[in-house]
Amino acid sequence: MKYAENILGTIGNTPMVKMNALTKELPCLVLAKYETFNPGNSVKDRMALTMVEDAVAAGKLKPGGTIIEGTSGNTGMGLALVAAVKGYKMICVISDKQSKEKVDILKGMGSKVYVCPTDVAPEDPRSYYSTAKRLSEEIPNSWYVNQYDNPSNTKAHFQSTGPEIWDQTDGKVTHFVVGVGTGGTISGVGAYLKSKNPNIKVWGVDTYGSVFKKYHETGIFDKNEIYPYITEGIGEDILPENVNFDIIDGFTKVTDKDAAVYTRRLAREEGMFLGNSAGAAIKGVLQLKEHFSKDDVVVVLFHDHGSRYVGKIYNDDWMRKQGFLE
Repeated sequence: MKYAENILGTIGNTPMVKMNALTKELPCLVLAKYETFNPGNSVKDRMALTMVEDAVAAGKLKPGGTIIEGTSGNTGMGLALVAAVKGYKMICVISDKQSKEKVDILKGMGSKVYVCPTDVAPEDPRSYYSTAKRLSEEIPNSWYVNQYDNPSNTKAHFQSTGPEIWDQTDGKVTHFVVGVGTGGTISGVGAYLKSKNPNIKVWGVDTYGSVFKKYHETGIFDKNEIYPYITEGIGEDILPENVNFDIIDGFTKVTDKDAAVYTRRLAREEGMFLGNSAGAAIKGVLQLKEHFSKDDVVVVLFHDHGSRYVGKIYNDDWMRKQGFLE
């Protein structure tokens, strides 16, 4: 008989899928690393499991303890899965720009959820960074995950996602393109792929209102670049320790409108019902067209599932309200 001992045994080994309709103008083969096949429907399940296991091994998370994390939803979901199986309590701190579906899913998984304002500085006591940190100081026997600076985040992708991509492409991958938030995925996968072939190009997809692209190109952290944006799961107003800028060859920025429109196009033209960052990622690939030639194999990673955005990206009224739909 073939079965997993528990749901955590199904994390990883996600499929690679050829892109067709949206990439027909490109000269190269474009393959999607389709992370929604993880049990929590996102790439974040991988690092959630690794971060918890490493914390337990280091004595930071003790039996019956409470896991606390600031999340845009998907890391919280991954951690909630791990907490349910391993017997921990879970508190998620989320910003108010995240979809209602994400909040409801986290509550459904048994998490306590705190919702914080988006439009405040990271150091503001009301921000979701500050709130998560404060709760971890107030609640006994708790552990603050801090996915932004936790090295186990990058480690998870170096150990699993990177090797899977290398094996699934028979080592023929030439470019890796992915949205950047905490930096764990791009840094872990990028480091692994470059260890196998230093000529592989690693591109980050950023959003307007985020600091990554300018910082990578100039070394300047420009606070004037920071403003609220709609795209979920990518971009930052801080520099997480997990973003290894030395691994990244460049960034391309995608607008909120393009991210939303291309998320819907993925569903309608490719049959891929995905989250907001997938639209940004595939539009990023299209914007990088001049970097690709006919023999290239471009891998783009799609983070999460469309079910978390039904009330927003897939809702015509919401799209019109944002000016994204004519």
